[in-house]
Amino acid sequence: MSKEKVLDVMKKAGKALKAGEIAEAAGLDKKEVDKAMKVLKAEGAIVSPKVCYWEPK
Repeated sequence: MSKEKVLDVMKKAGKALKAGEIAEAAGLDKKEVDKAMKVLKAEGAIVSPKVCYWEPK
């Protein structure tokens, strides 16, 4: 599923990323990344250190 891929990209980056950067790095559509991030946010798996940037918790 794309949420694992999104989380993996975030972990490998080692820094907070924007959804667009995650989509590019994961080779996914931004809409797909947004959906995956929504689930990850609900699960508490990712946090936002600053506006529009996300990283694994």
